[in-house]
Amino acid sequence: MYHIIINPASRSGKGRKIWEQQVAPILKQEQIPYKPYFSQKTGDISKFVAEILTQNVDRPLRLIILGGDGTINEALQGMPDSTEVILGYIPTGSSNDLARDLGIPKDPSAALKLILHTGHARPMDLAAISYGDNTLRRFAVSCGIGYDAAVCEEVARSKLKKAFNKIGLGKLTYLGIALKQLFATKRVTGQLTLDDNDPITIEKMLFTTGMVHRYEGGGFMFCPKANDNDGILDLCIAGNISKLLILFALPTAFKGRHYRFKGITAYQAKQFRMETSSPMWIHTDGEVINSGTTLTVICLPDAIQIMVPPTKKP
Repeated sequence: MYHIIINPASRSGKGRKIWEQQVAPILKQEQIPYKPYFSQKTGDISKFVAEILTQNVDRPLRLIILGGDGTINEALQGMPDSTEVILGYIPTGSSNDLARDLGIPKDPSAALKLILHTGHARPMDLAAISYGDNTLRRFAVSCGIGYDAAVCEEVARSKLKKAFNKIGLGKLTYLGIALKQLFATKRVTGQLTLDDNDPITIEKMLFTTGMVHRYEGGGFMFCPKANDNDGILDLCIAGNISKLLILFALPTAFKGRHYRFKGITAYQAKQFRMETSSPMWIHTDGEVINSGTTLTVICLPDAIQIMVPPTKKP
C-alpha cells in the first residue's frame, strides 16, 4: 500500500491536474493499491503523515509526496521516526532542488515509474535546526540565515508571485526580489562554531547556508561537495564581500564556481552554531520559520530511505 500526499497548489496550482491526468491513471492501470491525501492549508501535510504513521502498522511505510521541496519539508515535521519510511518523490515544485541532486525525473510519469519499478531505496541524511525557544525542525535540502531566507520570506507573501504563477513566470518574482533583498538585507557580525571547535568571527555576514544537498534556491550549487549520505553538513558563507561583487558571484554559483570570490567561504561540520549580532530571517528548505540571532544545526545520518534512480550510488 502506497500513501500518497498531494499538494494541489504545487507547480503554480497544477498539482491536482498532474495527479488526476498523469499519476492516478498509471496507478489504476497497474492496479497499485494506494490511498491519496490532498492538502488544503499549511499544517495539513505534517498532520497527514503523523496520522498515517500512527494508524498503519506496516513497516517500512511507503510514502509518496507529490509537491515541492516545501511539501517534503512539511512532511518531515510529522515523522517522529523517519527511519520507518521509504520516501518516493514526484517533484512538482518551483525549485525541486532535492530532485535535481538525486536525479529524480522532472516528468511526473517518469518519477512514478522510478518509484514503482526502476529505482531503489537508499539511506539519505536529514538535518535538524533548533532556534529561538529551542524549537526543532527537520529539513532535507538546506537551511539558511540571512539573505537567502529574506528572499524566501518576501516571495512567500508576494502578490506578484501569484499573478506571475498563473502565466508561468513565477521565477521572475524570485529574480526581482533577490535583487531587491541583496541591497535591503543588513549585514551582521556572525560567530560560527563548527562541532566543538573555537568560534570563527564572520565580519559583515550576508548569509550562512547549511546544506545536506548541493543545490538550493532553484539550482544554485552553493555546496558543490555536499554528499547527502556522508553524515556531514556543508556550509556556504558570504561575508566581508561587497554587494556589487555578489551580483557577479551569484550567477557563477549555478556551476559551483563562486568560491573564487574572496569573502565566500566553504566549511564542513557534523553540527554548527551561528550567532548573529542582530536578528535575521531563517529558513528550512525554502520555508521561512522565524527570525532570530541564534541557530544550531545538526546532521542526522541515514535518517530516511528515499527512492533514487538505479544509476545513483547506493
